[in-house]
Amino acid sequence: MYELRRWWDRFGIPFTLATLGLGSALLIRQTQASFVMETYQWLTRPFQSKPILPDQLANAQNSELRQRLIELESKNQKLEELLGLARSKQVNGVPAAVIGRSADHWWQQVTLGRGTNDGVKEGSVVLSPGGLVGRVTQTTGGTSRVLLLSDPSSRVGVVISRSRFMGYLRGKTGNRAVMEFFEKVPDVRKDDVVTTSSFSQLYPAGIPIGRVESVDLTKSPAPEATIELTAPINYLEWAIIYPHSPGLETPQPAIAPKPSPAIVPSPDASASPDISPSVLPSPEASPSPTP
Repeated sequence: MYELRRWWDRFGIPFTLATLGLGSALLIRQTQASFVMETYQWLTRPFQSKPILPDQLANAQNSELRQRLIELESKNQKLEELLGLARSKQVNGVPAAVIGRSADHWWQQVTLGRGTNDGVKEGSVVLSPGGLVGRVTQTTGGTSRVLLLSDPSSRVGVVISRSRFMGYLRGKTGNRAVMEFFEKVPDVRKDDVVTTSSFSQLYPAGIPIGRVESVDLTKSPAPEATIELTAPINYLEWAIIYPHSPGLETPQPAIAPKPSPAIVPSPDASASPDISPSVLPSPEASPSPTP
């Protein structure tokens, strides 16, 4: 008994700790540390966020469904506008979705999801609800590349619908364009409607382009007007591709403009690819200066 007590006094505490450690290890193994997780959750419960309730989950799902419904209604409205535009034309067009648009060339070109397999050819006219978008410059079997009106290299022969004064339109990298007149003193006002000219070589006459936003009659070498484009080029998603056909033309009233006191040819107008050379003023058209 004395020997046992001496052994206990010498090895009792290490033996007890070793027994507790081994028993705890066996308990954790048998219970897969469930009591440890419960203890951790109990200690950290004051710091945990509230659990998601079923009502909150249902509200989140309803919100997602409402957002999808709004998106579908918006797409449906755009398709209805596109269908109305197609019905108003005398020729059949090919509806196409915008499938490609580079951020570096956002205002220069777009790629449509229709090509030669659908009858699309280079030079076809691209319209959307609002007016002219541009023309097809390159095609493949299933795609078409469109040069937009907003491209600074784009040139379009245009006319003021009210007064019939003509000029040409060039892009301005944005939902704006610049119209340069052939006449020195054109009859143009703010909010005048601008359409394609009957002398345009790339587009049929009478296609809406935009409205006059401002006019600068002091601009040299010819007066200019800033045009706000009516086609939604900045957020274009759908368009209709038409062949270059007289069926796209819109009848225009025959209003003869008053002759301008002087004709000032623009250096850029003669280089415009969309103006018939017969309508460009010649240098002899301007009166010679008096000595």
